[in-house]
Amino acid sequence: MDIPGNRRVAIIAGVRTPFAKAGTELRRFSAIDLGKIAVSELVHRSSVDPKTIDLLVFGTVVPNVLAPNIAREVALMPLFPKNIQSWSVSRACASSNQAITDAADQIMLGHADIAIAGGAESLSNVPILHSRGFSDALVAASKAKSTGQRLGALAKIRPRDFIPITPAIAEPSTGESMGQSAEKMAKLNGISRAAQDELALASHLNAAAGTKDGRLTAEIAPVYIPPRYDRTLTSDNGVRSGTSIDQLSKLKPVFDRKYGTVTAGNASPLTDGGAAVLLMSEDRAKALGFKPIAYIRSYAYAAIDPGEQLLQAPVFAAPLALKRAGLTLKDIDLVEMHEAFAAQVLSNLQGFESQYWASRGGFPNPVGTVDRARLNVMGGSLAIGHPFGATGARITTTLVNELARRGGQFGLMTVCAAGGMGFAMVVERS
Repeated sequence: MDIPGNRRVAIIAGVRTPFAKAGTELRRFSAIDLGKIAVSELVHRSSVDPKTIDLLVFGTVVPNVLAPNIAREVALMPLFPKNIQSWSVSRACASSNQAITDAADQIMLGHADIAIAGGAESLSNVPILHSRGFSDALVAASKAKSTGQRLGALAKIRPRDFIPITPAIAEPSTGESMGQSAEKMAKLNGISRAAQDELALASHLNAAAGTKDGRLTAEIAPVYIPPRYDRTLTSDNGVRSGTSIDQLSKLKPVFDRKYGTVTAGNASPLTDGGAAVLLMSEDRAKALGFKPIAYIRSYAYAAIDPGEQLLQAPVFAAPLALKRAGLTLKDIDLVEMHEAFAAQVLSNLQGFESQYWASRGGFPNPVGTVDRARLNVMGGSLAIGHPFGATGARITTTLVNELARRGGQFGLMTVCAAGGMGFAMVVERS
């Protein structure tokens, strides 16, 4: 990727909240609340002057209908000046990746020097919609000019109109849920149940190790739990250090109960959480005395027909990001691959090795075989959880921190996303 004026984008720091299964410890926090916690902690830990921040970009997938611009709500904390530029983005599970690349683009173009980017999601607080009949009646009642007209409008409501409509994690274009799509990928690519459970076990054990030795918890801002605020959540509550293949193998398939292989154990749980990273131009970081953890070398987005293999687009994004970086998989020290489902990860890994997928993407050769010892070395979304809008920033933070600890030079991350979308980014350390 050619960077105008050689304005490299530095990743200075990253912070997130604990990730908690929906309906548990963080259920009383909105996505806006979780975003504020992550961003506030990021500012304080990094010691960046809030007045120097040019912009804030934030991603979310299920926005608050009363406050849809989550970025602006986060930016309006007393911490920041009111004139900070802020906008929200949505690219399904890659939303905070979109936020990061939006902010990075502004820095590379010279339109900003310091930015915060990230995302948050509260799947404990998804909006519950009314039926069209109920909505129409309420609107008509609100416009009524007399009590009689108002009562007449409300009288049109039928018992069936009181049935709420809950959002589904399904593709509008196909009607298939994420889990059904993962099942399809497992069948098409010959991914076994045993292989999925083994990947899930590795995710939990790696995340448990990263939690125990403090590598993961170092990225986390402790959260005081309402309503009494007498307890703090300091780690992710979905990580199972004591799980085993035997326990995982006993779980029943969820999406195809007769022939399926996708279970609650090898799929990422619905999760609440927020995450944010601090970005600077290389020159500004040096001028202010900040030591970057890593730099953004390149990135790429890609897409595939959602009706084919919904979560397979990373096989197109990764080779493009590597090409733009002037690198191959052999140059990469660590790989972080978002784990929506174990079946999806294994399908993506298989796709990296496939000449068929390489040719479809217009590349002469496959990406190659990922060394499992370098893959998701501190666990992934199967264990840590997946708050849709926050996962990309969490992966970015984890990757650059672990790359620095190991003294590696290059890291690759990939994220699959609803709508048949995929993302990949290469980061580097000087």
